[in-house]
Amino acid sequence: MNVLTSHVDAGYAPGGVTVVSRRGEVDVDAVGFADLERSAPFRADAIVRIGAMTMPIVAAAALMLAEEDRLGLDDPVDLWLPELGNPRVLRSLEADVDDTEPAKTPITLRHLLTNTWGFGLFFGGGPSPLRRAANELRVLNGPPIPENSDSPDEWLRRVGSLPLLHQPGEGWTYGLGADVLGILLSRASGRSLEQLLSERIFDPLGMVDTGFAVPAEKLDRVPPAYAPDPRSGDLHVYDPGAWGSEWRERPTYPSAAGGLVSTASDLLAFGQLLLGGGRFGGEWLLTRASVSAMTTNQVTVPVPRFLEGYGWGFGLAVAPSGRFGWDGGLGTSLWVEPATETIGILLTQRSGMPLRSELYRDFWNELSHQAV
Repeated sequence: MNVLTSHVDAGYAPGGVTVVSRRGEVDVDAVGFADLERSAPFRADAIVRIGAMTMPIVAAAALMLAEEDRLGLDDPVDLWLPELGNPRVLRSLEADVDDTEPAKTPITLRHLLTNTWGFGLFFGGGPSPLRRAANELRVLNGPPIPENSDSPDEWLRRVGSLPLLHQPGEGWTYGLGADVLGILLSRASGRSLEQLLSERIFDPLGMVDTGFAVPAEKLDRVPPAYAPDPRSGDLHVYDPGAWGSEWRERPTYPSAAGGLVSTASDLLAFGQLLLGGGRFGGEWLLTRASVSAMTTNQVTVPVPRFLEGYGWGFGLAVAPSGRFGWDGGLGTSLWVEPATETIGILLTQRSGMPLRSELYRDFWNELSHQAV
């Protein structure tokens, strides 16, 4: 697309790929280079780190288990996650970590899917005892890099030792709920998270390049990832890609909040599943009711500034127009617009592309203009 070309030419990112599917007609456009040295073109089949775009994929798997009554949307999760049983809630953000009250309600699957379970990333505000305790226990995951030191069980044990920020269902806190959800799905299914996603989503959709690690024979398709310097804006290497990539080995802790890698074609298949109401290639993987719930706003509590003007379904954001999807903090985006039967995918290797970034905004403005 011309939009991506203009931003690449302006130095926003070395390169990227876009996919636009409208009423079944698909256009793929790879632009620019794989790295700052311009050693190779950016490939249309590049394997990129999709960050928080992992969340809707994991949410879809959760709904599959819910359809089979292996999990209930409003059932307490402490049957499978005893670490979260009898939660305590901080009386105020500034309170000491032992200044708590009992939770009014247990944590449920619905709470995890909607980021209302009670704990997550801190936005704004200064230092607080809970923030310091969370940092000391290393439970606040930053930008995704495969974590090889702690198991999911150990991470959840540490999370469960802390009080919640707010009562379940009475606030919106981003990020960590998806990681808790990944552990829940693994325990409830008796599979590792990657096995579950492969059996339920990747294999049926033909997502052959999606996973928590990249096999050796595909590492040449992993471009470097870059992050801008907060002062100068200059790009520096976040993950070197190829044989130097952190994603060359399977992590001990597969992050359901941001650990997957994928490709444009794989993500298109996932977008087609949601646009099709749960049907793909003649097979129903999800019911229409589940997809409708997933892609409809489920949240009535206030949301952070970065999400203002949007709702939140199960694992993804919902625009007032009905468009739904989510972005990855390492430079990726997938949204679906049912009214025009459009799927838009934007993949770059520059981090820091929030919901309202110029590139993202220009990309969707152009798609909307073309639809008209």
